[in-house]
Amino acid sequence: MKFFKLSVIVLSLLLFPVLSWAAHDKTAVIRLDSGPITGKVESGISTYLGIPYAAPPVGNLRWKAPQEVAPWTKTRKCVEFGAACPQPSKENNAVEKAGAIAKPGASSSASPKKRNAGYSEDCLYLNVWTPAKGPDEKLPVMVWIHGGGFNFGSASQPEYYGRNLAAKGVVVVTLNYRLGPLGFLAHPLLSKESPDGTSGNYAILDQIAALKWVKRNIAEFGGNPDCVTLFGQSAGSRSVCLQMISPLSAGLFHRAIAESGGPIIGSEYLSPVFNGDYANISRMGETLAARLGCDREADVLAAMRAKPADEVVAAAACKTGLFDDCLLFAPALDGHVLPTDPYTAYYLGLQHNVPVITGSTLNEGTLYLINEPGLTVNKYVSYLKSRFSGNYAKAFAAFPAPTAADVFPALDRIITVAANAQPARLVAGCMVNAGSRGYLYHFTRLAGTAMENKMKVHHGADLAYVFGNMNKDDGYEDLDFELSNKMMAYWVNFAKTGDPNGPGLPAWPAYDFASDMTLELGDAIRAVKNLYKTECDFISRMNDVRDGRIK
Repeated sequence: MKFFKLSVIVLSLLLFPVLSWAAHDKTAVIRLDSGPITGKVESGISTYLGIPYAAPPVGNLRWKAPQEVAPWTKTRKCVEFGAACPQPSKENNAVEKAGAIAKPGASSSASPKKRNAGYSEDCLYLNVWTPAKGPDEKLPVMVWIHGGGFNFGSASQPEYYGRNLAAKGVVVVTLNYRLGPLGFLAHPLLSKESPDGTSGNYAILDQIAALKWVKRNIAEFGGNPDCVTLFGQSAGSRSVCLQMISPLSAGLFHRAIAESGGPIIGSEYLSPVFNGDYANISRMGETLAARLGCDREADVLAAMRAKPADEVVAAAACKTGLFDDCLLFAPALDGHVLPTDPYTAYYLGLQHNVPVITGSTLNEGTLYLINEPGLTVNKYVSYLKSRFSGNYAKAFAAFPAPTAADVFPALDRIITVAANAQPARLVAGCMVNAGSRGYLYHFTRLAGTAMENKMKVHHGADLAYVFGNMNKDDGYEDLDFELSNKMMAYWVNFAKTGDPNGPGLPAWPAYDFASDMTLELGDAIRAVKNLYKTECDFISRMNDVRDGRIK
């Protein structure tokens, strides 16, 4: 009898983590492959914040592929965000100065005001929100990659808080990844020490490591590791599009959503500091070593790794306005993580065979332009020459600005089209080449928030709607909440089935170049034809000229 009682007690202790999902208003003990964790419950959503998915990339691990996290045995409380990765100050960030980081909804009660635990090189953490009541529910999983030009941002920004989206029936994961020179430094000596013979793209490898973590562990949160949607905005959207062509991420996700940013490695139409040429980025690495005073040391890499992270970031930092030229590190065509030119890969159907949603907002450029002084026609022409070389006059004709008053809207339009709408059109249209399908959208809703009163339907204006983090006190109206609910329904339907369509939603046609149909998400939701067709066709021709496909 004593043996029976003891057996019951032991069995109860073993089952308690599973039973506690349904029996108690607190999260279960989740047993990860690295160790046990607990979290907290918010409005019925189990929330786990600051989960390490890789070892801290510090010391000798700086500028190396992410390594496995050291296991632990004591239950770890995961109730606070991990630190954000090191990044430049606001003074050197034109985007954050314009207010992009404190987006609409950030101050609302829909998401907490606390952003993170500061900045630290020990920053490879992710967060999970799950509505599941047990580990056997196999809910769709949505993994978010934050934006910020590959140099700024974190998963702990309030606009990315995942509770409201998770309440729609998905497990939401957000993650940090290394930024700037710590995430993308290429250097000949780093390539020499690497077993792959390349360097840079550590941030892309971080994202892959997080996806592998999801594959191994998300079932414990009630998620389905075989139904994962990778989604992101801005640099996060570019990351999604690049993960689509990386052989290292094959099989780790099954749908993709790219919001405002295509597969461009560089960004010739935004700023000359973005450049995907590997040799040029390696020279940038040597320049950074010289700025740090490490280039003449006997062991250059040891000297660079000994420098504090904030010193490395400061040495690379600069103002990041539209016309600035400086060291701004971003993904590169390294032959390993990214072995093929993105345009070639998409045209040839080499991208992963997964369905895609992609699109842009109405005024993508205003965020970059709002603090630019002295926008003259001469300055605009100089900008076009730097981007289009001998074809600058054709670019001026496609995006005319005859007076100084026309320069701002012309630049807004060229950024909207060249860096966002045209790449989205390319990705959606080329999915048939991989045997899949794409869905194209254009977000046009002008809310009454302070941000949109200043910058119209700006880069990132759609984020509050996707995550449902909005409040009437911020200027949102009933129409905004209705649009948000429909957008979340499209996104969640897509995460479940690979098709955004569903009951009660206006029909969203799959995209092809011939029909050229886009879903407008605005005051009304409707399919529109030939969005920016003339301008997109022009940018496509310029890309072909640049890449040597046509003369």
